[in-house]
Amino acid sequence: MSSIKTGFAAKFIGAAMCLAALAFPAQAMDTTHIAFVQTAAGTTSIPVGHAEFCKSRPAECGPNRDYVDAVTLSEPLWQQLTTVNNAVNQAVVPVTDEVLYRTAEFWTYPNGYGDCEDFALAKRRELISAGWPASALLIAVVKEANGNGHAVLMVRTDRGDLVLDNQLGSVDLWRDTPYHFVKRQSQAHSGQWVDMLDDREILVASR
Repeated sequence: MSSIKTGFAAKFIGAAMCLAALAFPAQAMDTTHIAFVQTAAGTTSIPVGHAEFCKSRPAECGPNRDYVDAVTLSEPLWQQLTTVNNAVNQAVVPVTDEVLYRTAEFWTYPNGYGDCEDFALAKRRELISAGWPASALLIAVVKEANGNGHAVLMVRTDRGDLVLDNQLGSVDLWRDTPYHFVKRQSQAHSGQWVDMLDDREILVASR
C-alpha cells in the first residue's frame, strides 16, 4: 500500500507541474488555446447507448442550469480528480458489453464490472456528488489508434480539457492522449452532443 501511495504522489506532483505551465488567469481564459478541444457549431447525433441511458434516467440528461464554462483548477481539485479517476479504475473490472449484457452497446453505472463508458459515467457521478458542475464534466467518444471506439470523461478546467481514462489510468490534457476525439456531450445540455474538431496527427510509438 505504501508503494502505491508513493507512486501516486509522485505522479500527482509531476502532472501538477505540467499543468501549471499552462495556467492562465480565469478572467482571460482563451478557449481557442490548444489546451481546449474545439467543437463544431450546432448539435450532432447522440451515441445510441447514451440515448438509451437518457430514456431510463431523464433527470441526468437535461439542460445544465447551473452552467459553469470551466472549473478553476486548484491543487485540491486536481487531487480530487486524480483520486476519483484512480478509485473508479481500481474498483471496476473492465468487461465488454457483449460479455456482460449480450449486446453491442449498453451504457450504465458499473456494478463491479463495466465497459469504458461505464467507467466514465461513474467518474462523472462521483465528481458531481463532490460538487463539480455537470457542465464541465463531459463524456466524450474517441477513437483509438487502431480505429476502435472508446469513451472517456473530459473535464473542462481553466488549464484546459483534461481526460480521465480507464485505459491509460492517468489524468492528461486531451492533446497528450493517443486518441482521436470525435464528439462529446454539450456543456449546455447533458442530453445533447457536439462534434469535436481534432486535426492532430496522432503518432503511435513503435515498441
